[in-house]
Amino acid sequence: MPTRRILRLTGKDVDSFLQGLVTNNIDQLQNGLVYAAILTPQGKYLADFFLKRDGSSVLLDVADDLADGLAKRLTMYKLRADVAIENTDLHVQRGTGSAPDGALPDPRHPDLGWRNYTTQTEGDDGTDWNSIRVAHCIPETGVELTPDTYILEAGFEALNGVDFKKGCYVGQEVTARMKHKTELRKGLCVVSIEGSAPVGTEILSDGKAAGVLYTQSAGKAIAYLRFGRASGDMRAGDAVVRLND
Repeated sequence: MPTRRILRLTGKDVDSFLQGLVTNNIDQLQNGLVYAAILTPQGKYLADFFLKRDGSSVLLDVADDLADGLAKRLTMYKLRADVAIENTDLHVQRGTGSAPDGALPDPRHPDLGWRNYTTQTEGDDGTDWNSIRVAHCIPETGVELTPDTYILEAGFEALNGVDFKKGCYVGQEVTARMKHKTELRKGLCVVSIEGSAPVGTEILSDGKAAGVLYTQSAGKAIAYLRFGRASGDMRAGDAVVRLND
């Protein structure tokens, strides 16, 4: 599994601080894990993560290679808020079988099983995570989710990663406008694929750029497509790509 880092946020202003920054509603922490992202003011992706209530503090589970930049970004926004951000010695374990005590369901999709935070070694139960992700069009940090990503094009609404009623957060205006005032013309979707091609291969339709190919598993793949150009047999390198019916 990709290496994760668990940060701890403490202080009396933690909830209000996070509520004004992240895409999801911090009030949902009372129900379990919250999946959310932090965006640029222009509405583009910076990092996605899980949040967990831990006593009076909040744990933040993020990809290790994004953790330093995220901590720096949070510190920049902190100003005079009573919030402290520190690393922990916790690790993530995850699986789709029987959940250990203290584990919580992954909020993105039931098939993603559970996540548990422990001082034991990071690991999982051998589940084919790519197969699950492709089947349900679930993007991965650093693969489908990049600095050019708009979260609605990446399916965050279906993944329970954005709340449209919580109020303002950084990048909220652009996200709300994409939700209410425009029809998405581009985005991630599941396609059928014959053959294979490297992640990041351009998809062509009638010789025109139609998108980008990402994770592949068992004859399916996640692709970012321009919907107006995506039809018939498309090419990604030597592979043939088709929209699912």
